[in-house]
Amino acid sequence: VAAARDALAQGVAGNLAGGTHHAYAHKGGGFCVFNDIAVTARLMQAEAWRHHRQKMKVAVIDLDVHQGNGTAHIFAGDPSVFTLSLHGEKNFPFRKEPSDLDVGLPDGCTDEPYLAALHQALQTLQDRFDPQLVIYLAGADPHEGDRLGRLKLTADGMQARDRVVMDWAWQRRLPVVLCMGGGYGHDIETTVQVQMQTWDVALGYWQRWHNLGR
Repeated sequence: VAAARDALAQGVAGNLAGGTHHAYAHKGGGFCVFNDIAVTARLMQAEAWRHHRQKMKVAVIDLDVHQGNGTAHIFAGDPSVFTLSLHGEKNFPFRKEPSDLDVGLPDGCTDEPYLAALHQALQTLQDRFDPQLVIYLAGADPHEGDRLGRLKLTADGMQARDRVVMDWAWQRRLPVVLCMGGGYGHDIETTVQVQMQTWDVALGYWQRWHNLGR
């Protein structure tokens, strides 16, 4: 919640943890007790209504390797929140909930087809929805070194993924709140490096926001 408020004020902000997208409104799941994405989206909408009498439209871009089933279920049929999930088709959860846009990827998916699918998904999001806030779930688990991910993105591919999302939002001047989601590397240092890349990319776009008008 604090990160989302900062993102609305500063353009880009993030939570070092978070991304508990398997929790439903009525139950937890997948090691997630409460769905912080849903809570944050709803609270930001409530605050926007209280201050501006506007219903804020929120896009959730979920690039954790596991489908965001809890988030999808919570916002099913809600035209004010668009849920996009790019995930391993055969990975957990094995019973998936329909998002506004689901892109299931095959085991072993590499950088090039992944990035092509991401570009297409963002184009579809743009065609169907006009958000005022982006919640970006940047899981490290699509990386090839992940024990549970089953995809094969390189470190360069993961960095390109983050740049695609952040640039898409920047071009539209959409504030982005970042949360980290999963990461289960055989070597914890690899997971940390992938996540630090995400923060480094985010910092660059935060600096762009702060150079506006100078």
